[in-house]
Amino acid sequence: MPDVQGGSAATDGDGRDPSAATPPGVDVGPVSAWLERILPGATPPFSFSRIGDGRSNLTFRVTDAAGTSWILRRPPLGPRLRGAHDMPREHRLLAALHPAGVRVPEPFGLCEDEDVTGAPFYVMELAEGHAVATAGDLGPLGPAERAVAGRSLVDALVGLHEVDIDAAGLGDLARREGYAARQLKGWWRQWEASRTREIPGVERVRDVLAASVPPQRRDAVVHGDYKLENVILGDDGEVRAILDWELCTLGDPIADLGTLLTYWIEPGDPFAWALGGADAPTRADGFATRAEIAERYARATGDPLDGLPFFEAQGCWKLAIILQGVVRRFRDTPENANADPDTLDPVIDGLIDRAEARLAG
Repeated sequence: MPDVQGGSAATDGDGRDPSAATPPGVDVGPVSAWLERILPGATPPFSFSRIGDGRSNLTFRVTDAAGTSWILRRPPLGPRLRGAHDMPREHRLLAALHPAGVRVPEPFGLCEDEDVTGAPFYVMELAEGHAVATAGDLGPLGPAERAVAGRSLVDALVGLHEVDIDAAGLGDLARREGYAARQLKGWWRQWEASRTREIPGVERVRDVLAASVPPQRRDAVVHGDYKLENVILGDDGEVRAILDWELCTLGDPIADLGTLLTYWIEPGDPFAWALGGADAPTRADGFATRAEIAERYARATGDPLDGLPFFEAQGCWKLAIILQGVVRRFRDTPENANADPDTLDPVIDGLIDRAEARLAG
């Protein structure tokens, strides 16, 4: 099962795979020279192994000669949509949230010189633990640990939403007001930039959401893609680190709860196949129900949850657009594709169907 941030690699005893070629995305010489400067305790040479499927940003495990490891993050290969895959912004968030007590990896350095490896990148702490994307990743996490994980996911999210935006130095990260309306406009622009076929439901959902935007009762740091797959769990089920801050902004915290519940599949859920189906880990015994997740969040924050159906529907709609961006990138640069883009089309359609069903009650 995956046991580090986002996945695992076949390695020797100290975490390196000497026989493996360095995966695309890392220019070993320049990157190694940069790492020597920002990681003074490191022992070169460095080895690099890819983690995860890389449909969005690329994640690499960096290991030095002494067996110490870090994580390197960079944008995907090929063309990038304007405003997407912003590494300096991700690094800034980690640098602000780590000292504020949020469960994030400690960042160690940012390289904005694209001559080093073709794109900006940053290096952060390796959070050891379990990355759970499928039921097969649960491994030693039994029902008791899964119950802890459900509670801990909520508690970690509450901790993020309690961060004082200005004290953390994030007051200028984004506008605070009008979050839901801003999201609709921004993701519609992404849809227009990435569409490869007509899907009438995408516009229908956008129109219904635009007509039913809930009031924003408070401002918070919003992760933007908060789900089980984007955290690292300890052996006890506790959340050790929250990952993947690409979509983070300021706005309505209920949006993060809506996203978490969008991905939280229960047995018998319609449209579950669009989000993992039978392989969805949250179907396993021990995990909380969506109702229990929402109740724990509401009890901890005191926030009213009347806008939650809106954000669950918006979560499905947004994910469909994200996947459409992947389809567009794979079609534009097939040499960088690691999957057949045609396999994503029915998933996108299923997510739009689920969004419409959620809006219909």
